[in-house]
Amino acid sequence: MAIIYLVRHGQNEMVGKKLAGRLPGVHLNEQGHAQARQLAAELSALPIKAVFSSPLERTQQTAEPIARIHNLPVITEPGLIEIDFGAWQAKSLKQLRRNRLWRDVQEFPDGFSFPSGESFVAAQTRIVHSLQSISQTCADTDKIICVSHCDPIRLAVAHFLGMPLNAFHRLRIDTASVTVLNLAEDKVSLGPINALAGFFAGQE
Repeated sequence: MAIIYLVRHGQNEMVGKKLAGRLPGVHLNEQGHAQARQLAAELSALPIKAVFSSPLERTQQTAEPIARIHNLPVITEPGLIEIDFGAWQAKSLKQLRRNRLWRDVQEFPDGFSFPSGESFVAAQTRIVHSLQSISQTCADTDKIICVSHCDPIRLAVAHFLGMPLNAFHRLRIDTASVTVLNLAEDKVSLGPINALAGFFAGQE
């Protein structure tokens, strides 16, 4: 098992405006690249054993500076990918909030599937399975980076905290934040959750 540092990708032009989903070509903006460099510098003192990332560009670009500073490759892990938002992908949040199904997304996600896309239940199962599979190849003290997306990270945290899926929206996961998940053989523990710039500076 392992200590997993769950990293949300850095800022891009669609954050808070549109559901980027699995659209190709969504890259970090200037702020996002700065966040990735700062995060890499802060994590440089940690003995990171491996760096995994969702296949999408914004996560790969966040993972690359971390991997580079540790002389490691970025390992693409499909299970860390963003939710498949189906027909909602690329639509503005302003537009989606007027959709009659938006209330179900916010209040009853455990029964919701995105039109022509993925359900929250399936996404949660996927991300949890991916993290457990990665962890099972490691020793208890191994520190592993996994770069993913807001909702998959929130769904994973909710699962390991034993929270109902319908409450997962209460969790906040900011861009370039780190959430630490300790998957030891005999217990699971979390903390910090949504740690922001400065938290890991100087830690080993």
